[in-house]
Amino acid sequence: MSRPIAHIRNLIPGGRLPDSRPPENNLQDVTMNLEKVDYVMEQEQDKRKMSIFNPLDPTPKFEFYAKDTWTGRIKSARPSLDVLRKSPDPDDLPPPPEDDGRPKVKLVRFGWVLGVMIRCMLNIWGVIMFLRLPWITSQAGIILTYVIIFMSVTITTITATSVSAISTNGKVYSGGTYFLISRSLGPELGAPIGLLFSFANALACSLNTVGFAETVRDVLKENNAQMVDDVNDVRIIGTITVCILLLITFAGMAWEAKAQILFFIALLISLANYFVGTLLPPTPEKQAVGFFGYRAEIFVDNLLPSFRGKDGSFFRMFSIFFPSATGILSGVNICGDLKDPSGGIPKGTLLAIFWTTVSYLLIAITVAASVVRDASGNLNDSLALDSSIQCSGLGCKLGWNFDHCEQNHTCSFGLANYFQILTTASGTGHLITIGIFAATLSSALGFLVSAPKIFQCLCKDNIYPYIGFFGKGYGKNQEPLRGYLLMFFIALAFILIGDLNTIAPLISNFFLCSYGLINFSCFHATITKSPGWRPHYHYFSPWTSLFAAFLSFILMFLFTWWAALVTFAIVLSLLGYVTYKKPKINWGTSYQASFYNMALSFSMSLTGVEDHVKNFRPQCLVLTGPPNVRPALVDFVGTFTKNISLMICGNIFMVEEKSRFPQHSTDMLVDWLNQRKVRAFYTSFTADSLTEGTHSLMQASGLGKLKPNTLVLGYKTNWQECKPERLQDYFNTISDAFDSSYGIAVLRMMDGLDIREDLTSGRSSAIDNPAFEADENTKSENEETDRNSDISDDGSNDQVKTVFQTKQGRKTIDIYWISDDGGLTLLVPYLLTRRNRWKKSKIRVFVLGDQETMQEDHKDMKMLLKRFRLEIEDIIVITDVDKPPLAKNLQRYDDSVAPFRLTEEQSRGDLQEFRRLNPWTVSDKDLEAIRPKIERTVRLNEIIKKNSNHAALVVVSLPVPDLNCPSSLYMAWMEALSFGIHCPALLIRGNQENVMTFYCQ
Repeated sequence: MSRPIAHIRNLIPGGRLPDSRPPENNLQDVTMNLEKVDYVMEQEQDKRKMSIFNPLDPTPKFEFYAKDTWTGRIKSARPSLDVLRKSPDPDDLPPPPEDDGRPKVKLVRFGWVLGVMIRCMLNIWGVIMFLRLPWITSQAGIILTYVIIFMSVTITTITATSVSAISTNGKVYSGGTYFLISRSLGPELGAPIGLLFSFANALACSLNTVGFAETVRDVLKENNAQMVDDVNDVRIIGTITVCILLLITFAGMAWEAKAQILFFIALLISLANYFVGTLLPPTPEKQAVGFFGYRAEIFVDNLLPSFRGKDGSFFRMFSIFFPSATGILSGVNICGDLKDPSGGIPKGTLLAIFWTTVSYLLIAITVAASVVRDASGNLNDSLALDSSIQCSGLGCKLGWNFDHCEQNHTCSFGLANYFQILTTASGTGHLITIGIFAATLSSALGFLVSAPKIFQCLCKDNIYPYIGFFGKGYGKNQEPLRGYLLMFFIALAFILIGDLNTIAPLISNFFLCSYGLINFSCFHATITKSPGWRPHYHYFSPWTSLFAAFLSFILMFLFTWWAALVTFAIVLSLLGYVTYKKPKINWGTSYQASFYNMALSFSMSLTGVEDHVKNFRPQCLVLTGPPNVRPALVDFVGTFTKNISLMICGNIFMVEEKSRFPQHSTDMLVDWLNQRKVRAFYTSFTADSLTEGTHSLMQASGLGKLKPNTLVLGYKTNWQECKPERLQDYFNTISDAFDSSYGIAVLRMMDGLDIREDLTSGRSSAIDNPAFEADENTKSENEETDRNSDISDDGSNDQVKTVFQTKQGRKTIDIYWISDDGGLTLLVPYLLTRRNRWKKSKIRVFVLGDQETMQEDHKDMKMLLKRFRLEIEDIIVITDVDKPPLAKNLQRYDDSVAPFRLTEEQSRGDLQEFRRLNPWTVSDKDLEAIRPKIERTVRLNEIIKKNSNHAALVVVSLPVPDLNCPSSLYMAWMEALSFGIHCPALLIRGNQENVMTFYCQ
């Protein structure tokens, strides 16, 4: 106990124990230190909680799974498998907790009532409720108004359930709608909607500010204090108002929350004042403007629609009303500032929708049952009891003659003409004015706060360029002050329009697009059945979400078709940008899950499909080693397999070298392939030899029908200098591929394939693999020039441009089809010409023949290639391959084999046992047996160098080794065939099965 007590003493100022009485002015410091003591004691106890299996193996802890420390806990890491597999050491201790360095400050967090329900109600109770709902009721009638309200509520309620499901499927951070969509559907759709939704919130701020300015303008007009005119007064008042709101947001979330409480209280008082006012007997002044109290005849008259004016249509009324239902995401938009987003968002949002819907329904029916559509506002239009004036309107039954203004369409008051009618119908008009101020200002303030929060999250994700400047946060809550300024200027620009009816449909368009994608996100995440989709909120259906998504998109076009088209065009443009850039982020989206489902489903479907020669594809297992060490080999295979065939880059580790490779090397090499835009899988295997590892990869790689059928490897240029065991391993790899009925392709380049000398030592040490030895040849100046052409996205020097990444122009691809292998020798060059870089290249085919039958051979080959439907530039029959080669070339071949020939002393011993232990050695008998083949091969090499000096690629049939052929003799055979070819040379051989056909079935 002495150690913990001493530690506790050090935490207390002056060395006091926790139970000592501190000075009064140090009370707060001691309280904080006591909390720290408790935390330290908790950490000490946690360290002792280990499992029974291993003294270093801890029991489950929250800190092992947490990604952040905002809860006040210190992030911890569990021991790795390497640590657990070592023998226990008494001196070993569990890894200490890692402090991420973030300041442990008390943040402002809101509960579900204040942070979600009240905030949503304030944003829903906006300018539309007070200034447009009575007017919409007069235009559409009670029945259609209720249809509009219920359709809006249907969309918002289903959207709220979708939001609740997404927000309870894991921890929700700041970013609101953008965060939900992007983490569910991915950055491709999330980023465009985040941008549009931020813009929509800024427009909603301008909408409510204009509503506030209209009310202030009307008050000034009633008091004969108009400044300029109706439109300019709205602009002036709106500009001053939004500036004041900006200052409130700069004061911080705490001040903004206090202001929202005051607004909410004012709204409740205002609504109560209105409902009480409708029960009071109307005065003559109120009757003159159209308010008569509850009357059955008024209710019946307002039951059906009476559309009038340029806005007189059902969907126009719907589009103007819909912004009043768009505040449901206000709680979601500040989810980073909530105490419990997962629990508070569903409860608060749905309750807010319920109470605001009730208020809308009550306001619509009460105002339509007590106010006539048209009134003059003139007290002289009252009919005396004994009056003989004839009138036919509804006002006559109520003692007023409004026929004159009704017939001339000059009525200034009534439900259809006077936007401030709720002020008249209420008990005290001033309270309604205060309520309008509260509704408009609270909504404007809420949207002004929400828009920068969403935009800040988008900026921090670095998906779009040039917007990161606005992502910087200030203060303990990381307030986006720069974002506030940006949204302020956007809102100010639309405030200058000064017309509420023009702004409202635009806002509806943007919000409907966001709601549609939120619902689609929920639907998509559910039907993919990803194991990670486990929302706490279960009261939702993917099919209702899909219905709401379709309804939202349809309404966009019914409201304002041109705005919907513009919105979709913007979304598609932004989506195309993100899809093209492919940001390096992984959020575990539902699209990733759907891709897996589709891949699994199609792969399983392929297992029931029989192979057919028409659908043959060269599915390549490429022995690249670390791919970035042999980029030319990767680029070559990737060129003819991209988007049409399987490519697997194989890297075989020697058992004794496995520990040299860091665990992150696989991810690094996959990133390299992605940066190079090579569509290939990467796999590694640990084995005792290259042959064993290749055999295992050939047997195990692939899935179902998606299995390799062609082995591609680089030519071993240092076969004469390397250890004989390495040479034999390389030869056995080729022989084993033939035994496995694989096609074989060997790529040779004049200056070799290996570029590890060009890689930095830091990068190279993580990826070098001794199983793939470096080439010994000196690099040419041309290759060095190519390597200096860096195409890396991140500036690293391991993205080297190769010859296969440049346009080949009108160079030829020369195919020396020496042996009929089933057509693979023809198919691979043809696939190359389907790529843009090779499409101008012409194919020439060289075949062997006799001088006497040259014409017939040419005709037969032309007919065969025509049946194959291949576009061949020329067919050349080689008739002089039997001529003796140059002596110097034969001598070069003899020199290459000389180091491996048996000496006389070795030949006199147990030759069979010696050859078994040294299979790379060559006897005189072996040389004599293959001599005729070698002479023809050397001659063929001379013909290739003469005819294909300017070719882009030379393709030659690969010879098949005999079972008893020594490895050195076979390599000398390939050396003689491909020596001195300046362009890339491909030695290729099919497995003798047809891969091309001229039949249609």
